[in-house]
This record gives sequence, C-alpha cells and structure tokens, in this order.
Amino acid sequence: MQVLTRPWGQMHTRIDGPANGPTVVFSNSLGTDYRLWDDVLPLLPAGIRTLRYDKPGHGLSDFADGYSLDDLADDAAAFITAHSQTPVLFIGLSVGGLIGQAVAARHPNLINGLVLSNTAAKIGNDQMWQTRIDTITQHGMAAITDSTMQRWFAPSFQQNPQLAQWRNMLERTPARGYIATSKAISRADYTASAPQISVPTLMIAGEHDGATPPELVQATANLIPNAQYIEIKGAGHLPCAERPADYAAILTPFIRRCLGL
Repeated sequence: MQVLTRPWGQMHTRIDGPANGPTVVFSNSLGTDYRLWDDVLPLLPAGIRTLRYDKPGHGLSDFADGYSLDDLADDAAAFITAHSQTPVLFIGLSVGGLIGQAVAARHPNLINGLVLSNTAAKIGNDQMWQTRIDTITQHGMAAITDSTMQRWFAPSFQQNPQLAQWRNMLERTPARGYIATSKAISRADYTASAPQISVPTLMIAGEHDGATPPELVQATANLIPNAQYIEIKGAGHLPCAERPADYAAILTPFIRRCLGL
C-alpha cells in the first residue's frame, strides 16, 4: 500500500506505469475512490505513468475536517511534487475538476495540461449542499443513494448490473468524509480565476449529467481561454465508468498533445 503523509494524516495513493514515463494525475469525484478510473487506464497510451489518490475521508485515506478546496489542491500538489520532477497532466472529475482548477491557480508550475470533466467553476449552492448534508446526518448515506445514481448515470445505465457496485461505493463512503468534502465544495468558486488558466484545457460533459449538466460545464469552458469542450452523448456524470472506451478516445489525443507522445 502506498501513502503520502499529510498534516491531517495518511493519504492513500497509487502509482502505475514506468518510473520515467510522462505523468498523468487523476482526481476523482465526491463519494468515489480512485477505482473510479480503473476501466479507463488500460485504454490510454502505453508508457504513461499514472498517479491516483483518495481524498480525506474517502477510500483508505484518513479523515480530516474543516478543509477547503484550496487545501485539497495543496494535497494534490504535494503528491505531484513527491513523485514528478516535471509538470504533469491533471485530470479531475467533478470535485476533482474543482481541485484541478485550484491547482492551476495555486501551483501553475506543476501542470502542463488540464482536463476538467463533469465539473464547473462553481458546483451547486449553499442550500443544496446543506439539504444533502442534513439528509445524511439524519438518515445515513443510504438515504441519498437513489437520487445520486440518477444524477451519476444516464437512464440507459440504470438497469446495468454494474450499478450495484457504484451504489456500494457511495454507501460505504464514510458519512463524515462525504460531508466534509461537501462543505468544501459549497464554499468553492473559481469563476474569477478560471480566465487565468493558461495551460491547454479540455472540458468534458455528459449529455445526461444530473450533477453538472452540459450547460454548466460549457459555461466554465467559455471562461477559460481556448478551452476545448466535448460532450459525450448518452453519458451521465461519471462517463469514465459508464462509457470508458468513449472517454478514453477523447482523452488519448489530448494526452498525446500535452505530453508530446
């Protein structure tokens, strides 16, 4: 097991690929762990080195509380600094995309490209997040499972046997870890810093995304100079899980461009 020591505890990490390969960092969504990317990684260009990690209170990472998105960006930056001597391509989905925007704002020297998938400069509002936090506090994670699956996946995926695995992953996320990250998301807004992003940026949306709808993703793409926007038809909020082949086909040319492959 690989870990990175942070001020709040041990961050669970995973590194795959050749030690001298060009590096891609993956940051996953709220309520998932780094296995979110399992089906996509084998479809990406050979020879890359991939870095994945679990946020505080997710997966096998220790719990932390009272952190902001900027703090989560500093965790990601520490991970990058520890394992790459050159700038990396950062791929973030949902809150992982918020983290990517924060890394670009706080540590621009660490990245040479950015994929912001199913995310936006600001996600939701205070009332929405507080309602969800109250529901979990009163009734547990299972109380939000059905509504989350509706947001995460397109109607065509709702009867897929794989859905049960994602339900389990969500419900087994510690409630306090989910709540702490929800609070951080509710306070995050990178609308002002998005126009300052200077690295090549790819924005990905899912046609049936109920958490960050395509128009929200497109609005953020419009803020970022020369950002490329692609919408995956028939996909929801987690296209890397739902449509891995389509997702990898979109990532591959961008990876080759940013890493000079």
